[in-house]
Amino acid sequence: EGFIYGKTATMLARDALLIGTASLVCLAITTALAKELRLLCFDQAYAASSGMSVWLLDTLLMAMVVAVTIIGLQAVGLVLVIALLVIPAAAARFWTEHLATMSVIAGVIGALSGAFGSAASAVLPRLPSGAMIVMVATSFFLVSLVLGRSRGVFIRWWRRRQLDQRIALDHLLRGVFEITEADHGLPTPGALARFDNLLSLRSWTPRQLRQVIRHAEREGFVRWAADHDVRLTKEGVREAERLTRQHRLWELYLVTYADVATARVDRGADAIEHVLEPSTIDRLEELLRKRRHEKLPASPHEIARSAEPEEAS
Repeated sequence: EGFIYGKTATMLARDALLIGTASLVCLAITTALAKELRLLCFDQAYAASSGMSVWLLDTLLMAMVVAVTIIGLQAVGLVLVIALLVIPAAAARFWTEHLATMSVIAGVIGALSGAFGSAASAVLPRLPSGAMIVMVATSFFLVSLVLGRSRGVFIRWWRRRQLDQRIALDHLLRGVFEITEADHGLPTPGALARFDNLLSLRSWTPRQLRQVIRHAEREGFVRWAADHDVRLTKEGVREAERLTRQHRLWELYLVTYADVATARVDRGADAIEHVLEPSTIDRLEELLRKRRHEKLPASPHEIARSAEPEEAS
């Protein structure tokens, strides 16, 4: 029963000394061989090609895991010691992208779990210490899962929301630009696009389109006109031209080098244009320079005109 549930409450000073000594030895080995063990875990083939003894490193790593597991049996028990090996590291992964920082955070979570779990077991005698330690560690994991600043649920939802808003804004500005361009040529500040024409460009509902327009208005790119029509500001014209140029460069690349049909290239460019880096844009321009396009390349596909063109003010 002691090996299954652990016997933290009956541990003696020599047991604590043994655990502390084993911890220091493992910490010293992992610190001294940090680079080698990192390569072993993440790219074993590269480690072998670099002349490292993969078999020896793997044996050493497994020996440390077995030693920590055996020594930890009396603290949390046979089953829960595996959970205590995994949970702190899994919880730390939500907070950072760096292995060294993750190791420190995992150590802190493991130490706090042991301290708080043992204290809770002492206050509530009927609760096994091993189970309480793991329950505290699980609580840390759940908090990290939701609030972790690197991979937590909340931060990932927030990043996705920000990306969706930026993509919708890009689509709106490019839509206003192309509608105005098809009707009157290159837009100028005050160029107008009708709400109904914008609504037909994407699978927006009227409510979603109004939200996107309000966002663009807060950013200073557009302003409302009569009957919910949209006019570009001076900043909006510059940003819309940049986005349209970036979109058409990618379209031209797909048509020229990927043999994508012009009827399908618009949606294909939509899938990638929002994550293009400036260096990628420069390479696209270099690849397409021989075609001698103007500052704003023409669209390789037909752009629909407004049902009722309006004069830009």
